[in-house]
Amino acid sequence: MAVAVSWIDIMEILLQLVFSGIALGMIYAVIAFGYQLTFATSGTLNFGQGEALMLGALVGLSLVGNIHGGPYLNYWLMIPVVIVFGALQGAVVEWIGVRPALKIKSEFGWIMSTIALAIIFKNVAENIWGKDDLTFPSPLSSTPFQVFGANVQPMQVVVVLGALAMMLAVEFFNRKSIYGKAVVATSNDRDAAGLMGINTSMVITFSYALSSATAAFAGVLVAPLTLTGATMGAALGLKAFAVAIIGGLTSGMGAVVGGLILGIAETLTGFYISTGYKEVPGLVLLLLVLAVKPAGLFGKTAIKKV
Repeated sequence: MAVAVSWIDIMEILLQLVFSGIALGMIYAVIAFGYQLTFATSGTLNFGQGEALMLGALVGLSLVGNIHGGPYLNYWLMIPVVIVFGALQGAVVEWIGVRPALKIKSEFGWIMSTIALAIIFKNVAENIWGKDDLTFPSPLSSTPFQVFGANVQPMQVVVVLGALAMMLAVEFFNRKSIYGKAVVATSNDRDAAGLMGINTSMVITFSYALSSATAAFAGVLVAPLTLTGATMGAALGLKAFAVAIIGGLTSGMGAVVGGLILGIAETLTGFYISTGYKEVPGLVLLLLVLAVKPAGLFGKTAIKKV
């Protein structure tokens, strides 16, 4: 009987780790989805995507927390405000950092510009909110409930459902709305879309706005589960970039699968081996994918005519 109980305990711990990994993986997936949005329309990436998440979380904290004279809104009313803020921040990044590089067809200009803007945003955040990590108030009870014997926090469920809802909403917008079809047309062939009368510059700006809006939304989702501060975005943004490469920069499904793989791998490694090695499995997987299938697990290999 003692052996049976021990196996039950092992399975419950494993399930709990998997559930935590799924919640973390979905955050990675949302950020990776933002990378895909900008890459599809312009062939560029916002390397300040993690800072967009960080700013979204800190702006959200100012609205619902006890800092800066708050709270001003409850958690659920705060979310659309943060999404709008994230969209504006993304549009600024495109206007200042990406558009000039695209005009002169600079291969590396947009890389350095988005990295520079990320550093600036981090410094601004440190001056406004300080360098110390802050606690983000949770809108739900912290008391976990049990699923097959494993403890799951209500906020973890919100993270998973919210992340899926955001990605599905963007996909629905792209497929059903007129402007969304312009985004799809631009992603398929930017030059042909321009010849058809589509303002591709505005489409690219919109893709950056949407990308940063999803990252800001991810920030307020993950913030109640962790500490919030000016440094929280760098690691998340880098890992999400690895997820985008693993899943494929042209596949929304790849972002979800890659995020889940990395999130679960990190939680299992951190518990069973050491927290100092939890990043290793994801990086090893990234190297393997780049060696075997450079376009990603679900990505399509680009064919360039010369």
